[in-house]
This record gives sequence, C-alpha cells and structure tokens, in this order.
Amino acid sequence: MNTKYVKEFFMFSDIMMMLVLLIPLISYTLLHAFSLSVWVSFIVGMATYAMSEYMIHRFLFHMKTPTHPFLLKTIKRLHFDHHVDPTNLKLLFLPIWFSLPGFSIFTIAFYFITSNFTFTVAYLAGIIVYFMYYEWKHYIAHRPVQPRTEIGKRIKKAHLWHHFKNENYWFGVTHTAIDKTFGTYKDQKAVDKSDTARNLENRT
Repeated sequence: MNTKYVKEFFMFSDIMMMLVLLIPLISYTLLHAFSLSVWVSFIVGMATYAMSEYMIHRFLFHMKTPTHPFLLKTIKRLHFDHHVDPTNLKLLFLPIWFSLPGFSIFTIAFYFITSNFTFTVAYLAGIIVYFMYYEWKHYIAHRPVQPRTEIGKRIKKAHLWHHFKNENYWFGVTHTAIDKTFGTYKDQKAVDKSDTARNLENRT
C-alpha cells in the first residue's frame, strides 16, 4: 500500500486525537494483561462497537430527514453530506464531538454493571480499537486502495454499492454479518438503483 494513504489517515485531526486517547488506555490495559477478565472486557468493548456500527448507521444516520434546522445541520454533517460527496475527507471521518459522548455513555453503563475501573478501562480501549479499525476500513472503501484480502474486497464493494447503488442496503462497514442477519445484504444485481443514494435529504 502507498504510504501516503497511511500518513493521510493517521494525520487527520480526529484520528490523531483518538490515538492520543487510546495510548494511555492500552498502556493501562497491558499492565493487567495477565487477567482474563480484562481481556474479556476488551473483547466486549470491540463487540459493542461492531454492533453499534450497523445500528447507528442504519437507524440514526439514515433517519428520516429532520425538519428542525439544528437537527438537519447535525445529521447532514454526520452522514447526509458524506453521501453527497463520498470522497471528501472532512466528511469521511466521524467527528470527535459525536464519537466521544457515545463512547462515554457505553463506558458509564459498563462501569455500573461491573463496578470495576480496570475492566472499564479495558472495555473503553476495546471500543476505541474497533472504532479505529472501522475508520480505517471506511477510509479504504473511499480511497483508491485495493484491499489485499477477498473479504476486504467484498466489504469495500458492498459499501460502495450502499453509496452508489442503493442506500437502503449494505450498512456494514467492517463486516456483513448483521446485514445478512437483518436482510439488508442483497445481491446487488437484484437491487434497483436508488435515485436518492447520493442525496439522502431528498428521500420521501
């Protein structure tokens, strides 16, 4: 892979801020690396984001176009405008002002369940690790980079079908499992081309 894309990804401001946050979380987690419960917490964190990736994309980012000006402006920045201009880097990455509050809600809930600070740190580290993976896969999907694995190639194709064929299918960015579970993964040849895939705001 051309190193310019790696640099472009990691030099983006929101990605850099997440890395700065992740380093101490990972460091603290590794101090407790011999605890099975810590690693279970870490994996649960990763699974949390893997699940929320689909749910947030389908049910929040593809919400019915709001009429309130503030809500419309917010959802346009979060996702609608990304469909209009899919290669725009400023619209490609989730803003930190959206991600961090969501992570905080998940983390607070996990702490109330476990009442354990160390497990909670590991859980949050897992969320952010998977989030970074999500951002990387999303970045790769929209840049002129060919994934090396067959799975990676299929996931990229599915995401591009979501943008350019029909916005009502293929919501997964890092996986297709939940799409297949909920019936939103289809053979693209059997799906009609949508007139609003590039403009979610105009959906009726």
